[in-house]
Amino acid sequence: MPLLPIESLDHEGRGVAHLEGKAIFVDGALPGEICITSSYRKKPNFEQAQLTQLIKASPFRVAPRCPSFGICGGCSHQHLDEAAQVAVKQRVLEDCFQHIGQVTPESMLSPIHGPTWGYRTRARLSVRNVPKKGGMLVGFHEKKSSYVADMTRCEVLPARISALLPLLRSLVGGLSIRDRLPQIELAAGEDVDVLVLRILEPLSPEDEQALRLFADRHRIQFWLQPKGPDTAYPFYPLEGAELCYRLPEFDLLMPFRPTEFTQVNHGINRMLIRRAMRLLDPRPGERVADLFCGLGNFSLPIARLGAHVFGMEGSAGLVARAEENARRNGLEQRAAFRVADLFKMTPESYAELGHFDKLLIDPPRDGAIELVKSLPDQGQGDGAPWRIVYVSCNPATLARDAAVLVHQKAYRLVSAGVANMFPHTAHVESIALFERAA
Repeated sequence: MPLLPIESLDHEGRGVAHLEGKAIFVDGALPGEICITSSYRKKPNFEQAQLTQLIKASPFRVAPRCPSFGICGGCSHQHLDEAAQVAVKQRVLEDCFQHIGQVTPESMLSPIHGPTWGYRTRARLSVRNVPKKGGMLVGFHEKKSSYVADMTRCEVLPARISALLPLLRSLVGGLSIRDRLPQIELAAGEDVDVLVLRILEPLSPEDEQALRLFADRHRIQFWLQPKGPDTAYPFYPLEGAELCYRLPEFDLLMPFRPTEFTQVNHGINRMLIRRAMRLLDPRPGERVADLFCGLGNFSLPIARLGAHVFGMEGSAGLVARAEENARRNGLEQRAAFRVADLFKMTPESYAELGHFDKLLIDPPRDGAIELVKSLPDQGQGDGAPWRIVYVSCNPATLARDAAVLVHQKAYRLVSAGVANMFPHTAHVESIALFERAA
């Protein structure tokens, strides 16, 4: 294989090179590097390859902190300087706007970033008994594999949780159902850490006692999940601290169940909410919609600032949680919620909701294409919100939806920027502000 100069990173964090008109995507390579690669997938227009020899290293290449990096599939960027990771994500966002949406923000927001180690408060750990590797394994999947990585610590989990990994291996290995416990889900709150055990058979009395002793010794709470996420229930201890996160800037307490969606990075979530509120600028007397509202992560700050917020979400469980959180924080008079499939929004169903002054949109990876297509076109009266803040976990679908808002719905893309919600991964979280053109 000839020497390949790496030009950039793609949205999955792979180095991108070109050879004889064909794109080569190289795992583990960084921009500015020259390397020798070995292809493992060849197509007429592209190849996927593995870096086999580094001829010239990037000045931004650093030594990964985790000994499992390159094997474990949890991180892809530990070999890239932390500041450079943020710059790469900003470039990915800009490229998506340019090539997918054919739009350009009038200004780029400064990136939101914070601590890059020990940040991950949510994780789904696989469990597997592998006698050839010494017994029970508890960890993330290996890169591009269904195998469980042989890991005894994790640098992106909170240190107190990372320290539990080898202890969990011993705990599960001693259970009667060790071959019927495929997953442990972590939900770390501000006052308690919860481990949800996915159990395919009931625990024995001896198993139950072992869990109680472990929970007391390590100050965690166990939940059990016999079937789907809705079947999870607290096992031990039944009394104690509540699983929650706080938004002190808005005087909000946000309880949640361990299987309900919350952001994995509490610190970045706080900064993202602060920026979203600054951009949205909700004011008393305004009617604001929070679409894909979840448990009220953005809805309740909007209400706290005095606006009336109407949240919509496809999950009945999350809507019930949002309603409860509104009551818990004394905001039920300014916050209302409804279950709705926003992926099936139409102009007619949007019009039935009435007028909103502003929108906040925070969709999953698929984006909000049907929603943005349902907004009134220019010249259709005053039914369109004049300001939209769009929080995205997929820059490609954000760019696609931005094209509709700018080219069809007469909005300006005022500003956009990234939030490094998942350091050491290729995941790009971003936020964009749109305003209706005069």
